[in-house]
Amino acid sequence: MHILIAEDDEVLADGLCQSMRQQGYAVDHVSDGQEADLILRGAQPFDLVILDLGLPRLDGLCVLRNLRERSCRVPVIILTARDGVGDRVKGLDLGADDYLAKPFVLAELEARVRALIRRGQCGVNPVYSCGTMTYDSVGRRAAINGAALELTTRELSVLEALMSRTGWVVSKEQLLERLYSYSEEASGNAIEVYIHRLRKKIEPAGVNIRTIRGLGYIIEKSV
Repeated sequence: MHILIAEDDEVLADGLCQSMRQQGYAVDHVSDGQEADLILRGAQPFDLVILDLGLPRLDGLCVLRNLRERSCRVPVIILTARDGVGDRVKGLDLGADDYLAKPFVLAELEARVRALIRRGQCGVNPVYSCGTMTYDSVGRRAAINGAALELTTRELSVLEALMSRTGWVVSKEQLLERLYSYSEEASGNAIEVYIHRLRKKIEPAGVNIRTIRGLGYIIEKSV
């Protein structure tokens, strides 16, 4: 899960980034509207946008309007210190999925993020299985025979990417996009480390992560 946070208050933005990363999400942060508009026009896919309305250089409502005019349906949560109901209505009419007025409790924002993830998976089974292992993509929990599997947040992200495409090859590039923001330096070696750790932890489930040379990895039942 990759989140873009567009917020010009550096203290608030830092707290939001830390919170989302602790939840296991890859996070990018921009501090003005033009930069937000530019990155949302790029090739980097995002699963959710947390968008402040009062951004410098380009208002958040303009960023949202441009996004929806490109037929991009990425979920957007609007943050604003504006008290007017008109701004709230305008944001929702432009295609925002949720709205949160400042100041807000961080736990509420985290809950709204989870709710949008569940909504996006409506009609899709959020629990994946392979062998005796299951992965709950909403609760971000892995288990073997019902017993919780202890994994780091990035190990969970790798497992989610593989489990959501069980039987299909997932490339290193796709895994890197899941784990790291565009501003972070990362290498294929890091992915190999996470894969190595996961193999040891999921072996009791009768599951294997097979390397497909030159293509990526595939998760499957052990033969």
